[in-house]
Amino acid sequence: MEQLRHFKSRHKSAQTYQVWQEGFHPKAIQNEQMLMQKIEYIHYNPVRRGYVDNPENWRYSSYRQYVGKEGLVPLEPLLI
Repeated sequence: MEQLRHFKSRHKSAQTYQVWQEGFHPKAIQNEQMLMQKIEYIHYNPVRRGYVDNPENWRYSSYRQYVGKEGLVPLEPLLI
């Protein structure tokens, strides 16, 4: 709890703790196109950040399953 108090944004004077990262605003997935955009964003984020050159090299991603390879955790891809 002390860390949640320590890392709370200073301008948040009406609260004691902050759990979620600043700027997090959930949005409803309204159609298949939007779902694909979110999945691609998640899969390519490690590439954009420079952690890997190819999204299939990020071991914590489900991208490998989407391209027919084995991943860390078995899953059923939403879209192919």
